[in-house]
Amino acid sequence: MPPHILVLGGTTEARELAAELAARPGVRVTTSLAGRVSRPGALAGDVRIGGFGGAEGLAAWLREHRVDAVVDATHPFAESITANAARAATATGLPVVVLRRPGWRPGPGDRWHLVDSLEDAADTLPGVGRRVLLTTGRLGLAAFAHLTRLHFVVRSVEPPGPPMPPDAQVLLARGPFTVADEAALLRGHRIDVVVTKDSGGAATAAKLTAAREAGVPVVVVRRPPLPEGVSAVPDVGGVLERLGISPGR
Repeated sequence: MPPHILVLGGTTEARELAAELAARPGVRVTTSLAGRVSRPGALAGDVRIGGFGGAEGLAAWLREHRVDAVVDATHPFAESITANAARAATATGLPVVVLRRPGWRPGPGDRWHLVDSLEDAADTLPGVGRRVLLTTGRLGLAAFAHLTRLHFVVRSVEPPGPPMPPDAQVLLARGPFTVADEAALLRGHRIDVVVTKDSGGAATAAKLTAAREAGVPVVVVRRPPLPEGVSAVPDVGGVLERLGISPGR
């Protein structure tokens, strides 16, 4: 049987990794998607959509499908998936590799407010600005729903649902975004504070440059820590090295 690698996906890096693995003779790759995006792009190899039922369900799936290694290439804030992957790998004795793009770092001129959670971001906002560009995704808006005196521009790939701030305008858009586009957005909506998670990567980093150039402060939610004993690699090459697969095709 060829080696079977399960990629927990949903990111650009997961898509790149699946393509790299599928291109190698004798390697089988399955990418698992949580199903939160209604129209995911094409992926190399096999694809499954939906949850596993926690760490125990994932461990059972790994055994049933004779998986040889697990790569967690989910979003840096998919904390529960990462924890379940670590527990399932331990239960099955399989190696697990976490692929995480490097986080953002503030530079000269940035006015960042670093916080540990969406709730902390909500607590910080009233002292920083009144017109908010909120780019933290559609699933965490409840943390801001009590802020009735602030105006929010909520940018999301998929339509968000309640609860959400009462004074909110929703913009449906998918990156990558240019600095010019982000600067026009800040000006057009008179944004005076941006809220973002430290997702890292280039696809949505232009808002940080636009905010710096406009002198707009940014509330940045730090990434959750990895499970104990789990370390991350920053790119596809690092995953291949951990798995013992040659980077050349």
